[in-house]
Amino acid sequence: KEECCCYQPVRLFTRTHTHTYTMGVDLIAGGRSKAKHRTSASSSNPYVKLLTKLYRFLARRTNSKFNEIVLKRLMMSRTNRPAISIRRLAWFMIGKEERIAVLVGNVTDDVRIQALPGALKICALKFSDSARAKITKAGGECLTFDQLALLEPTGANTVLLRGPKNARVSVKHFGAPNSDNQHGRKARPYTRAKGRKFEQARGRRSS
Repeated sequence: KEECCCYQPVRLFTRTHTHTYTMGVDLIAGGRSKAKHRTSASSSNPYVKLLTKLYRFLARRTNSKFNEIVLKRLMMSRTNRPAISIRRLAWFMIGKEERIAVLVGNVTDDVRIQALPGALKICALKFSDSARAKITKAGGECLTFDQLALLEPTGANTVLLRGPKNARVSVKHFGAPNSDNQHGRKARPYTRAKGRKFEQARGRRSS
């Protein structure tokens, strides 16, 4: 008889092996990502990349917390680097006119203030034209971060400021639709317009 090629003998007894395996890290793929923040600036601006390189050197070679904070903020997204107006900046610098105001972000103009109360030294990434004009007209000075590194390499005699991060309109929509007891406010509903023909209470009440 010709045997079928698909025929396979059946084993009556099979040997069982007990192996213990330990999970490893795939080093070729890079392993588990443990990064909690950025390690480099995502901006394509060469000036920002050079500033990141400069303040990484200063943070490593100087025992200054100021340089570490500036380096971390240089690598932040634009949402986390909000702009500040000269009106708010002048209010923060009352009684600190002899120190340098440092902002890792943009300085914008405010039409509610026509002239600054005094001469201020301000260091920022960018100044609007009208804000720069008001600062220089009052006898102040607009500095860049590479100039600041030469004047104050450790961040002494400076005031580190930040703009209002939660001033965006999109932040007003965050939270519970009816009431947000945690923040003490009600979330703004997503409606097309404020008018008679559009939703007015939807999103503000629980019913």
